[in-house]
Amino acid sequence: MLQSPEISRDGARGGPCYDATVATVEQPTIVTLTESAAAKIRELMSEEPEGEAAVLRIAVQGGGCSGFQYALGFDRGPTEGDNELHVNGIDVVVDPFSAPYLAGTEIDWVDGLQAGFAINNPNVSASCGCGHSFQVEEGDAPEGAAGCGSGCH
Repeated sequence: MLQSPEISRDGARGGPCYDATVATVEQPTIVTLTESAAAKIRELMSEEPEGEAAVLRIAVQGGGCSGFQYALGFDRGPTEGDNELHVNGIDVVVDPFSAPYLAGTEIDWVDGLQAGFAINNPNVSASCGCGHSFQVEEGDAPEGAAGCGSGCH
C-alpha cells in the first residue's frame, strides 16, 4: 500500500497540512433537466445545422401577461458571465440576470395531446392563465414588465 507523507503547515514532512475545520458551501442548482427533457433536447439539437446548437440557453425575460416569460433556445456557446452547467448530457447556459429567477427550476418534457416542456420553478408566485408567463414575489419584477396587454392576469 502506498501512502503519501504528511506535510505540515510550514511545508515540512511529517505533520498534518492543517488542523482547522473546513466548511464546504453548496451552491443551489440553477436548473435541472429530466431525462425526458434531455432526450427531447438532444433530438432537437441534432436537427440544427452543425455548430449552431452547441448549448441550450435558458433565460428569463421581462414581458408576457404576468411580468416574466421563459426563453429556451440553442446557442453556439456561452458568453462572458454565463453560468455553465452540464445536465443529463446537455450543456446548458444561463445568463447572470436569469439565474436567481431560475434557481431550483426543473424542466421536463411531457408527451401527449399538448406535448411540450413543463417548467417547474419554485420561485414563481403566480402564473398567467395563458401559461406562458409568470410572476415572482412583489418587488422582484424588472421595471417595464407590465404585461402583454392581452387582458389575462
